[in-house]
Amino acid sequence: MADSCGSSCSSSAKSSCSTKEAQQAAAAQQQNAITMSLGKIKNKILVMSGKGGVGKSTVAVNLALALANRGHKVGLMDVDLHGPDVIRMLNLKGNLTPPQSKNSLIPPLEYSDNLKVVSLEYMMKDRDEAVIWRGPLKIQAIRQFVSDMDWGELDYLVIDAPPGTGDEPLSVAQTIPNVKAVVVTTPQKVALADVRKSINFCRVVKVDIVGVVENMAGFVCPNCNETVEIFKSGGGEEVAREFELPFLGRVPMDPKIVMAGDEGIPYLSSEGDSPAILAFSKVVSSIEKRLPPVAAPITLPMASTGGCACSSK
Repeated sequence: MADSCGSSCSSSAKSSCSTKEAQQAAAAQQQNAITMSLGKIKNKILVMSGKGGVGKSTVAVNLALALANRGHKVGLMDVDLHGPDVIRMLNLKGNLTPPQSKNSLIPPLEYSDNLKVVSLEYMMKDRDEAVIWRGPLKIQAIRQFVSDMDWGELDYLVIDAPPGTGDEPLSVAQTIPNVKAVVVTTPQKVALADVRKSINFCRVVKVDIVGVVENMAGFVCPNCNETVEIFKSGGGEEVAREFELPFLGRVPMDPKIVMAGDEGIPYLSSEGDSPAILAFSKVVSSIEKRLPPVAAPITLPMASTGGCACSSK
């Protein structure tokens, strides 16, 4: 009986050890794939907000498209897993189960020659199905968005995160080193109170902030095309000043933004002389200036004039 028990316990321990080793090997392989994928991407931008309803996804989608329209290679990653809207806002219709390429990577949807898009929604059989996931599943999905997708060489990867400081933005911060944040807010006090939390979140997880965008600052009259301040304005700039952050600009509300979003035709990144389009163009130019598409040159240390550097060790 003792021998039988010992044999059983021994085989159980070996099986457990083997399973643990397999999990560690898979995790190491995924981390290597993430490192290789991110190595081909020059700039990573996390678009985040302290609360919902401030137009964060609108800013993220139009930022990605505006950068692509300027000739840059851009990726747009939707990590708002419970409410993915990017696919609908771009009116993208792709294969729900995308085929794998020869290197086992999944090709993102192509909106244009310069813009690739990944969202959980285009992988679902029923796009109206609720995503009921806890933290570990969401974390793994975000890691797979980086490791399993064939992003290729990119100048910018724009990441649309859900509002708040939960699993998704935290997973992005932990998975993507050197990611930079663009914080979106509206001028109202409630939104400003929440955006302070987003800024403090970035400081805690050591994510540099590119700047603050004040969205819905005023209303563009559909009749005269003039901007009327029906809400307060200047709150985003005030918060940026308070935290000593760059203020990227304020974008007024325009009824055409809503209509264009519903029709899957982004408006802020289109051509035109609307106050909203002109204001958003300045925001994009400011981000482009702060995060240039060309990687900074590597400066090698100068050799010592006193002989071989190895001899001094």
